[in-house]
Amino acid sequence: MQWIWQCKGFPNFEFDASLLNTFEKEFYQNTGIIIGTLSHLDKDDLEHLKIEILTQEAVSTSNIEGEILKRVSVQSSIRKHLGLKTDLRKVQANEAGIAEMMVDVYLHFDTPLTYQTLFGWHEMLMNGRRDIDIIGNYRTHSEAMQIVSDNLAAPKVFYEAPPSEQVAELMNGFIDWYNTQITDRNGLYTLILAGIAHLYFEIIHPFEDGNGRIGRALVEKMISQQIHTPALNSFAKVIDTRKKAYYDALQSCNHGLNIDKWLAFFAETLLESQQYTIKLVGFLIAKSKFFMQYNGQLNERQSKVLLRVFEEGIEGFKGGLSAANYKSISSTSSATATRDLQELVQINAFYKRGELKHTRYFLQI
Repeated sequence: MQWIWQCKGFPNFEFDASLLNTFEKEFYQNTGIIIGTLSHLDKDDLEHLKIEILTQEAVSTSNIEGEILKRVSVQSSIRKHLGLKTDLRKVQANEAGIAEMMVDVYLHFDTPLTYQTLFGWHEMLMNGRRDIDIIGNYRTHSEAMQIVSDNLAAPKVFYEAPPSEQVAELMNGFIDWYNTQITDRNGLYTLILAGIAHLYFEIIHPFEDGNGRIGRALVEKMISQQIHTPALNSFAKVIDTRKKAYYDALQSCNHGLNIDKWLAFFAETLLESQQYTIKLVGFLIAKSKFFMQYNGQLNERQSKVLLRVFEEGIEGFKGGLSAANYKSISSTSSATATRDLQELVQINAFYKRGELKHTRYFLQI
């Protein structure tokens, strides 16, 4: 059974571009909405959005690979790499590495793709790793690069990448293809180009580790270059909620050059990621209006707690804010926490659900 890279004609992928007509149109409509709504954010909220999305994507793209990171630590490191004030907390090597890569993708989205770019990203990702032989360069091991199941007794090979001795030549071809598409798209849709960029890179699987995270970073870079501004999509965030479908879509291309199934999945996922970003922008606009509305009505404790709740983003506190949460965040007594929460409900800043110890509070936006 041959793998896709062994097919005659690779990497000339086969697809029906017309299947993505509607997706492409919606993609650019969403892009316009995002760019337009960003103009309604003040400097602080725009900075918050940038940090929020970069943090979310760093945490999510790592989580897809089974690497659980501390969100607050990643965010602190992202702020540092953007030259912003941080809380000076101790950050683990892997958290600092992914943060540095995400900021590099954001700041240098418009530069040509080179092997130095990819090697640099790999060095950032592998920060602190001692189990990787080759860091900042393509793999060289003679063993087959395989993606296998976790069943050690009867492992299943989902995919086998090209042997190491072919990687450099294949990557030269990939980089040439990528940069050519930026200058001469040959009429191809942005969604097709970004989808192919991710798939093409994952097929080669050029590094010992980190291929998935770098491949998803390439999606952000390709789209940003096509729209001439940082895309700020929530691609990894959405993929993290549908990992099985993501891997199934990639594996649908394992043995043949037709990639229609992958492109359809990719387009749907990218559009969903744009919708999440639009919701996030709306959330930040609502936050500004919220504090303008309640300006002068909140005491110091209430302001502190509300800011903390907004920091949780669109999802908020899982299950809602409890009186115990309020007490802990504001460092106050149970009686004062209860009184403050009642006042917030009375002025419609919060609404509540449940009774007694099961009472939970939610933002009224």
